[in-house]
Amino acid sequence: MTVVYVAGPFRGPTPWDVECNIRRAEALALEVWRLGAVALSPHCNTRHFDKAAPDDIWLKGDLELLRRCDAMIVTPDWERSSGARAEVEYALSLGMPICGTLEELKALLADAAFQDRAMPSASL
Repeated sequence: MTVVYVAGPFRGPTPWDVECNIRRAEALALEVWRLGAVALSPHCNTRHFDKAAPDDIWLKGDLELLRRCDAMIVTPDWERSSGARAEVEYALSLGMPICGTLEELKALLADAAFQDRAMPSASL
């Protein structure tokens, strides 16, 4: 299966802003799953870990997860996040496809050339 990294803002000025950012990423991740791909949303992975480790640990870990993905999708507000901008820059350096909408992702998933390039999954 194709693994799609969900990028977008995490931090916010208040706990509610952080929660709203996480919920936006979750909603997008659900739609990725509905398209038949695996959604990897770091927002959900570290949801309640606020200040449990230095910030650079989270970004380094997220970049490692991203490196292992086949494609990226961004939330509509991704550009306001320095972390999401760094993730997009890293994905571009890897030559990874980046989708700005679910329609773009759906087209990518239907593209035979992309499917041939995507890493084959192990049989269960």
